[in-house]
Amino acid sequence: MWYDNKVKNYFVWDGSSTKNITAKIKFPLWNEKNDTPEDPNPYGVMGWHEGDSAVYVYDKYDVWRIPLANTADPSTITSGRKLINSSFRYIKVDPEEKFISHKTWLHFRTFNEEKKLSSVVKYLGSDLIGETIAATGPYVYSSFIKAKDANVYVFSKEDYISSPNLYITSANSTSTVNGGWSYTQLSALNPQQKEHNWMTAELFKWKAYDGKESEGIVYKPEDFDPKKKYPLICYFYETLSDGLYNYLPPAPTPSRLNIPFFVSRGYIVFAPDIHYGTGHPGKDAYDYVVSGTRALVKKGFIDSTRMGLQGQSWGGYQVAYIITMTNLYKAAWAGAPVVNMTSAYGGIRWENGKNRQFQYEKNTKPHRRHPLGKARVIY
Repeated sequence: MWYDNKVKNYFVWDGSSTKNITAKIKFPLWNEKNDTPEDPNPYGVMGWHEGDSAVYVYDKYDVWRIPLANTADPSTITSGRKLINSSFRYIKVDPEEKFISHKTWLHFRTFNEEKKLSSVVKYLGSDLIGETIAATGPYVYSSFIKAKDANVYVFSKEDYISSPNLYITSANSTSTVNGGWSYTQLSALNPQQKEHNWMTAELFKWKAYDGKESEGIVYKPEDFDPKKKYPLICYFYETLSDGLYNYLPPAPTPSRLNIPFFVSRGYIVFAPDIHYGTGHPGKDAYDYVVSGTRALVKKGFIDSTRMGLQGQSWGGYQVAYIITMTNLYKAAWAGAPVVNMTSAYGGIRWENGKNRQFQYEKNTKPHRRHPLGKARVIY
């Protein structure tokens, strides 16, 4: 089986002929928000049914079961669209698992795109009978594992205040927490944090200069006073808003802004999402970053005479571009930037010896993953 990026469908070869197995699915199986100069990637394959009788693939929200013998049409086994745009992604709890069965429970991590809320649920493989293990809430659930011979689970949970701690829960829980099983906390990391002025995080929405609605994260000091005026740092890297509830440790970085470090010292940090057209990434960054900054200033708690920019790599290039377009910012820090794409076009990457032209013509493989989002690195 393979995915054709041009036709945007999955195909199979049975030894004698090729067959399009997803033509009847009317929802896109590829990233509709792709804004890089390449064909959009598919959302991916979840796995194969026992006996290879069906394959499971993702769209933006749900999982589709696709019979390979043409005995039935593709059908969804999740309810992401019904849950107001929540995506379902499979959690493999059995490391020895090779195939998916109707007889077993399937575990999924859900994510609500609008409110950035997460949960962990399980569905019986034969139908949409579901049960919530970790309740939907303003958290990030990860490191989810199951005991081999019991309905006992250990997982980590974090938000922008609490670092990832381990919790344990089981089917024998006698009570529920917001609709999920009750759980017991096993670890308590970073107790020293309570001695410091930490931060809060909230979504901020505005209309960019290109007329489109956008959103970003506003990080405020824990002791925020709306009557005061705060210095502002704009930090950006593509789209970061899905990381609203990520815990950000106050640790050294290569050349990125350490958000809790600055917020703890009385800054407000604004992380606006940037969406791209074709051929003008600097202008696109300007349209979103500057419009978002001005919209935030209107809230009344920003000192507009003390505003700065920070970005690393691709964000560093955009910092270098934006400061040629406006005097709005008092300071700017470009980390590991390319400030001249013409010169960089023929450069050689240090770690692999590749010519950098592919990054500008068609960036097919991001160099690394950013802590809050996918990378589009050009340096």
